Amino acid sequence: MTDRITVKGLRARGRHGVLAAERELGQEFVVDATLFLDTAPAAADDDLTRTVHYGELAQDLVKVVEGEPVDLIETLAQRLADVCLAREQVLSAEVSVHKPSAPIPLPFDDVIVTITRSRT
Repeated sequence: MTDRITVKGLRARGRHGVLAAERELGQEFVVDATLFLDTAPAAADDDLTRTVHYGELAQDLVKVVEGEPVDLIETLAQRLADVCLAREQVLSAEVSVHKPSAPIPLPFDDVIVTITRSRT
């Protein structure tokens, strides 16, 4: 059995995209991250060190979004998944990157790339 910790709707401004305007002006990105892990040891001892501190995780994810620009949100999603998997307790992670202001000249609600990565 695997438990989940999810941070949903985390917002940060980044400069990701292939267009010059995206790099210059930046835009808001929204991140959802679900971590798969065993939370029983933390619950048994009521010990934060035996689970993932989701506040610290959120800060680290925002640093990636606000950090070095990439062309593709697929690349951004991979970098975010790497941050999740860097936590010792995490067995796998699902990360969604939303780009609600993507430069699409048609009405749309959102562009979302979702990846799932596991510890190898």
